[in-house]
Amino acid sequence: MTQATMAHGAQADATAYNTDVVRNFVVAAMFWGVVGFLAGDFIAWQLAYPFLNLDLEWTTFGRLRPVHTSAVIFAFGGSILIGSSLYIVQRTCRAGLWGGKVTGNLIFWGYQIFIVMAASSYVLGFSQGQEYAEPEWWIDIWLTVVWVIYLTAFVGTLMKRKEPHIYVANWFLLAFIVTVAMLHLGNNLSIPVSFAGMKSYSLYAGVQSAMIQWWYGHNAVGFFLTAGFLGMMYYFIPKRAERPVYSYRLSIVHFWALIFLYIWAGPHHLHYTALPDWTQTLGMTFSVMLWMPSWGGMINGLMTLSGAWEKLRTDPVMRFLVSSVAFYGMSTFEGPMMSIKAVNSLSHYTDWTVGHVHSGALGWVAFVSFGTMYYLIPVLWGRKSLYSMRLVSYHFWVATIGIVLYITAMWISGIMQGLMWRAYDEFGFLQYSFIESVEAMHPYYVIRASGGVLFVLGGLIMAYNMYRTIKGDVRSEQPYESPEALAAGVRR
Repeated sequence: MTQATMAHGAQADATAYNTDVVRNFVVAAMFWGVVGFLAGDFIAWQLAYPFLNLDLEWTTFGRLRPVHTSAVIFAFGGSILIGSSLYIVQRTCRAGLWGGKVTGNLIFWGYQIFIVMAASSYVLGFSQGQEYAEPEWWIDIWLTVVWVIYLTAFVGTLMKRKEPHIYVANWFLLAFIVTVAMLHLGNNLSIPVSFAGMKSYSLYAGVQSAMIQWWYGHNAVGFFLTAGFLGMMYYFIPKRAERPVYSYRLSIVHFWALIFLYIWAGPHHLHYTALPDWTQTLGMTFSVMLWMPSWGGMINGLMTLSGAWEKLRTDPVMRFLVSSVAFYGMSTFEGPMMSIKAVNSLSHYTDWTVGHVHSGALGWVAFVSFGTMYYLIPVLWGRKSLYSMRLVSYHFWVATIGIVLYITAMWISGIMQGLMWRAYDEFGFLQYSFIESVEAMHPYYVIRASGGVLFVLGGLIMAYNMYRTIKGDVRSEQPYESPEALAAGVRR
């Protein structure tokens, strides 16, 4: 089987595919994306102007922050991950979804109910109180059941495939599904206070709790926010570029190196703590080694455009996909650098970490999701094209400017925080009080929140474009950067 055939997905009778579940997840991803972006920007304004906490327990930063985190990661990111994975596995296997519509509906509605239950528990103040605040024990069990159905449907589709080769995107997606299940079960071991109540206590305590938490936290990044979205990259960039993957062999090396190294990197979040020093060093060492396979995957994604670079000028959907890979490369260089103890002593607990996380979350995860959704929407609803390619261009530039404002503000404020916290006067006393460092951050928090406004605006532009496309409306136009538009002097 040729690389081109594998990358493009072998064609089969479309009626054999379950597209309803993919449609549902794409619509849900768009909805939860707007909700999550709005929640994130609101809490960003709360940090700049604390009076926005409104003195109501349900609207405080402490309760809305996990709502935002879970909405963008698990609701928006999870919905497009699950939806696109079910699209990819059916087409690359030339087989309909195992279990058909029943399985698809169980996965979709079970996952959406989980999202609503988790968000409600956060707002009402019920969570296990960890860094990645987890909902209470009975919600964990619900998600476990839904995830087992999802795993069964994915593996079942692979097993009944008509195509003997398992395309590499499915390798990444299966690793994401299996490892997230392991992380979820290991991190959420808890003892309920009573089976009639919501409250429970974690099975871990002290430094063991911290170690388990960051084994979970960093590998949620590694397998949910990296491996899963790399599966999307390896399918949708070749599809949109109409080119084979640059190096299929490199994609396999990328997979095994990433899977082996990522699982050990969590302790780099616990430098200079009670965690044993050897464990901290282990996490740092594996984090630095992660730079190599990560950039191997970035190079593979970018070089897939060999012979098709002009698409970056004429196709804004392609620009989303390729820019996401560039952000992936930047984030996976910055992360290993920040894991080095000398750098971490300056960056840890500061806004630099916040900027790093969001360069990956907004630039990599959100952009590859947007590109995937823009590709899928016309295909799933049988439209010739999106309603407006010009709106896609507007979305790209508005969101990109928002990201740049966000991450540069956080880089500057984070480094400033680190330097202020370690500054001493001639008598050996701290030169700045903590509140002085907080006051110095105010203009950067305003810039960060303003960048968030632009990102939210981009999400709303996309939601409108999606709605009009589903309706069947089409505008006859070229993206404003296209050669035709430039030749006509059109700069709109």
